[in-house]
Amino acid sequence: MTQTAVALGLLVIMTSLLLIEGSPFLVHQRQKGRFQRDRRNIRPNIVLILTDDQDIELGSMQVMNKTRRIMEQGGVHFINAFVTTPMCCPSRSSILTGKYVHNHNTYTNNENCSSLSWQAHHEPKTFAAYLNSTGYRTAFFGKYLNEYNGSYVPPGWKEWVGLIKNSRFYNYSLCRNGVREKHGHDYAKDYLTDLITNDSISYFKMSKKIFPHRPVLLVLSHAAPHGPEDSAPQFAHLFPNASQHITPSYNYAPNPDKHWIMRYTGPMKPIHMEFTNMLQRKRLQTLMSVDESVEKMYDMLLDIGELENTYIIYTADHGYHIGQFGLVKGKSMPYEFDIRVPFYIRGPNIEAGSINPHIVLNIDLAPTILDIAGVDIPVDMDGKSILKLLETEVPVNRFHFHKRAKVWRDSFLVERGKLLHKRDGGTKEDKAQEENFLPKYQRVKDLCQRAEFQTPCEQTGQYWQCVEDATGKLRLHKCKGMANLEISGKKGLTGVKSKYFSKNSNDCSCEDNEYKINHFGRKKKLYSKKKYKASYARNRSTRNVAIELNGELFNVELEDGYQPVYSKNITKRHTRAQDDLEEEEEEEEDKDTAEYSGTGSLSLTNELTAPTSIKVTHRCFILANDTVQCDTVLYKSLQAWKDHKLHIDHEIETLQSKIKNLREVRGHLKKKRPEECDCNKMSFYSKQKGKLKHKGMNLHPFKKFRLEKDSWFFRDQRRRKKLRKILKRIKNNDTCSMPGLTCFTHDNQHWTTAPFWTLGPFCACTSANNNTYWCLRTINETHNFLFCEFATGFLEYFDLNTDPYQLMNIVNTLDRDVLNQLHVQLMELRSCKGHKQCNPRTRNVELGSRDGGSYEQFRQFQRPKWPKMKKPSSKSLGQLWEGWEG
Repeated sequence: MTQTAVALGLLVIMTSLLLIEGSPFLVHQRQKGRFQRDRRNIRPNIVLILTDDQDIELGSMQVMNKTRRIMEQGGVHFINAFVTTPMCCPSRSSILTGKYVHNHNTYTNNENCSSLSWQAHHEPKTFAAYLNSTGYRTAFFGKYLNEYNGSYVPPGWKEWVGLIKNSRFYNYSLCRNGVREKHGHDYAKDYLTDLITNDSISYFKMSKKIFPHRPVLLVLSHAAPHGPEDSAPQFAHLFPNASQHITPSYNYAPNPDKHWIMRYTGPMKPIHMEFTNMLQRKRLQTLMSVDESVEKMYDMLLDIGELENTYIIYTADHGYHIGQFGLVKGKSMPYEFDIRVPFYIRGPNIEAGSINPHIVLNIDLAPTILDIAGVDIPVDMDGKSILKLLETEVPVNRFHFHKRAKVWRDSFLVERGKLLHKRDGGTKEDKAQEENFLPKYQRVKDLCQRAEFQTPCEQTGQYWQCVEDATGKLRLHKCKGMANLEISGKKGLTGVKSKYFSKNSNDCSCEDNEYKINHFGRKKKLYSKKKYKASYARNRSTRNVAIELNGELFNVELEDGYQPVYSKNITKRHTRAQDDLEEEEEEEEDKDTAEYSGTGSLSLTNELTAPTSIKVTHRCFILANDTVQCDTVLYKSLQAWKDHKLHIDHEIETLQSKIKNLREVRGHLKKKRPEECDCNKMSFYSKQKGKLKHKGMNLHPFKKFRLEKDSWFFRDQRRRKKLRKILKRIKNNDTCSMPGLTCFTHDNQHWTTAPFWTLGPFCACTSANNNTYWCLRTINETHNFLFCEFATGFLEYFDLNTDPYQLMNIVNTLDRDVLNQLHVQLMELRSCKGHKQCNPRTRNVELGSRDGGSYEQFRQFQRPKWPKMKKPSSKSLGQLWEGWEG
């Protein structure tokens, strides 16, 4: 009975399951689940909202309540967001390509900004080009690059509304899908922020209506709060008492411990301080239109049901300073107010209202957008996708506790400018101010890593070699003597290769070998080419020449075409005795001709005498008096004469064919000519050394680049540019200029919208085009610092844990070995390529002071591919840094 009851129970259960499986309710549930899976497979939309010159340190986000509600409360706020170059065009180029400046070569707002090189090599590889090829509807609205001229539509954009040249709010021109469009001063039709907002919303709606299943990439690149800071009329009365820009570093000047611009800049005048207050107010007013733009975009996505499938990113191209360190306004400094930017992101699976402390950079935007779209990230992009930082960590089960922590960068490179031509000279006072240069040991160490200084002094044309002395200190040793000549035997002749010979065909060697021509050839007077007609004997080239070395004679091979100087024993007239010796010397000359193919030979005495006759054919000769003499048989036998003439005609045809081939080769070489070496700067016959010398061939490597940079071309170019600036200032009656600095004038007509400036004109100098630097910015569990090396060699170090406003440069307090380690890390980032090299975790750097104190040692995140560096001894370091301690 028990077994029967169990069997009946099982039968009833199976029957009920079959009935339920075929029910309409279950079919509906399966269809709903399939629809949800299909919905999840639709790629998300991406909206990037970019502002121009918006700071985070001076409180610009505090007034944008709508943006903060949507982006900060509805998404994640990255509190450590930075740009790698605080300038418009370089930063925007990095945003588009995901690369550092040293990899896309847009160094300033003029250098390579939207140039032909940029258009050919980097513009086809922006994130828009990749997404467009995978089915995204890509659209760009607003400011592109500073030098964009509107003559073309960049690749990858299906809809293009790009601002021509730099930021403006009125009276600007757009390139709308290749057609130039001019705008005036009517707020309703022309205000740029509103136009960008309205056009982008219209395009998004149209795309979803026509192509409902195709994702959209939308870029809104606003000009606010960039100058000329024209706000919308409805916001012109706001923020009359704006003071968010007054930070502890406001008007903190002068700064003798910082680089030359900071030392040059003094405290602001009262009119400058009034201007900074007005500037802050007008900048905040322009951001109100951006705040409304974000809200309109959010409401549109919510209305059409695309909000849950759209990632919205809000950030800026770089920060800004208003009065900090006495700088009235501007950017391009390596400090926090210029490199920190706002960065918010919201979208699917992003925890709302969260704060993320990881470092994100402008070079992370391109790989992040590609990752969101499901596109493979190119290996040459220097940034990384931040999607893995946005994943919500929900444990799968109760045993899922030991999840591996995310590994992310804690250091990055800040670079600005390019290497400029170093000026010679300079006063002693200027040099005395540069008290903290890179140590000489480190500069020598960098040079010793080059292959040209690692080889011994046996290479042709080598003048410097790296050697290590008894104390382990590296030195640059000057190669002396003829060590590069390979001598074999006691007094026999040896061959030495040409001075221009190089295993690498791309090498350019201009140095002269220090060969000493034997003085026997100088005992007699040298003849002049003007007094003697050209002949075969005087134009024949020599393959080798005898040289004297330590009392011994050696044969040195020379280049083809070398013209020797003959002694005066070549004369037009020959004595009868010489004619009598002609037959005896004929056999010897035949041997020389066969061996050297008519190029002659040299005796050990180096006296180059001409032969008494030249053998042209086996029956005819050219005598020394320029007459032709043949065998008597040719003059008596007609058949012999015909045979020899046919032989000569055949030789002429052969030579003509060879000449034709040689000319073709010569034409080919002219077309394929490599870059010319600057080898023609010869200074003739030094009285002290009595030999030809190439200028700069024996210069120390530290000074050699001065000769290369101070060429005539660069000097003339600088002179012309300086003259143009002077003439322009004279024409405009402009007296606002200071040496080396970028200055601007401001008057009552500068702003054309309310509120107006009424305090009259003034001049201010804030920055410089030649302020080139490379900085290492590190934030991790225990360290928060900024280390900078300027092109002048000046060093800066700020500990932001104790000095968050970078008021005091404390590089003098660091240990010498710590500075060497920081320099090594910075050099590696300066040459990095790809995300594997450009996203390091800082190695173990124990930041100790000279007083003996040190910070807490943090965890080691050692990368296996870091090169091993040999630590210099303490003894050599003591000698090394004595000049640095100022």
